[in-house]
Amino acid sequence: MIIASQLRKENIAQYLLYMWQIEDIIRANNLDIDKLHENIIARFPAEKQKEIGEWYESLIDMMRREGVELKGHLQMNKNTVGLLADLNRRILADPDSKFDQYRNEFYATLPFIVELRAKSGQDKAGEIETCFNALYGMLMLRLQKKDIGPETQQAFDRISKFIGLLSQNFILDERDELFKKD
Repeated sequence: MIIASQLRKENIAQYLLYMWQIEDIIRANNLDIDKLHENIIARFPAEKQKEIGEWYESLIDMMRREGVELKGHLQMNKNTVGLLADLNRRILADPDSKFDQYRNEFYATLPFIVELRAKSGQDKAGEIETCFNALYGMLMLRLQKKDIGPETQQAFDRISKFIGLLSQNFILDERDELFKKD
């Protein structure tokens, strides 16, 4: 919760990946608040444990209500992906030359996105969601200390750079500074 709110303010991509990881941590603990307390919450300072425990309890409740106990993402996380996808569309549609670098990054990343979607069979996942699926998959591979081939690393680097730009633009957009005419 503490980390999530800080990430939400600073880097929307890291926030989203963190929240996906929290969903998986909750699942790994069988949506059991006692197990989460033992394995996660107890590691925090005593004065923060009640607040963090309540946050985990609310996430568990949302996961149950939304039917994502075994897989999938909470609606609030889907909404974040939707906000990012919408911002991506708005930037790509804006003719202002200040977005040329962003457009170049997107179109340089697009072949990797198309290839990932074809490999994963995720026809319904949009470009931005596909990028996040790839980034999360890479995070999991690294946590498991698995070998990452050069082609996969190249795709990851390209996607990371693009999502980094999208995240920077998201912060500017939230401040109403992105589409402001100079």
